[in-house]
Amino acid sequence: MPLIEVHLLEGRTADQKKALLTAVTKAVHESIGAPVDTIRVWIEEFPRTDYMAAGVWYAEKKP
Repeated sequence: MPLIEVHLLEGRTADQKKALLTAVTKAVHESIGAPVDTIRVWIEEFPRTDYMAAGVWYAEKKP
């Protein structure tokens, strides 16, 4: 049973998240042959105040 967790900054629409989860499920199925009914994919969102990249705090970065 493949378990895939996707980490994202919050702010995506429900439609965007559904599209991502669908695409990941399809990619796992096609790449390793896992039956679709065994694939689990979920999104873990976090606020911009909890993320820094290359020394830039995302709370201060324009979206």
